[in-house]
Formats: sequence, structure tokens, C-alpha cells
Amino acid sequence: MCRSIRTLHNFDPPATDGEVGAAALQYVRKISGSTRPSRANQEAFERAVEAIAHETRTLVDALVTRAPPKDREVEAAKARARAAARDR
Repeated sequence: MCRSIRTLHNFDPPATDGEVGAAALQYVRKISGSTRPSRANQEAFERAVEAIAHETRTLVDALVTRAPPKDREVEAAKARARAAARDR
């Protein structure tokens, strides 16, 4: 499940709100131990995802680096190579 959470800092173009939201959702799923909350917990689950997405965006936007921005295609190729090595 946590393999779905990707580094969001220092990319060109910057991380989208969709990527930030997906990372927040995966985090809440991991912490809560469920991929789909019960109806009784749905509101708390959604509030947590929203709050974490907001704080994640705040963090990513505030981070500073001297390193050049990473290329999404190059990083995706590296991730595919790591996944292929794991599957062997």
C-alpha cells in the first residue's frame, strides 16, 4: 500500500493537487488500517484525508532545495526498474 506514496518535492512541473490527494489518501488508509471506512467512520476518514492533503501541500510548497528539479519520466523509469528487480 505505501508504495503508492511518491516523493512530491522538487519536480518540474510541481506536484498536482491530485498527486497530493492520492498520497494523503494512501497515508490515511495505512494509518487507519482500512481501505474503505465504515459509514460510521466515513466523515472522520474524509476529514483526515483533506487535512493531510492541505498540510502536505503546505509542506511541499515551503520546501527549498538547491538541487535541480527531477524529471518525472526519468524517475518513473527508475521506479519501473526497481519494481522489475523486486519481481525477479
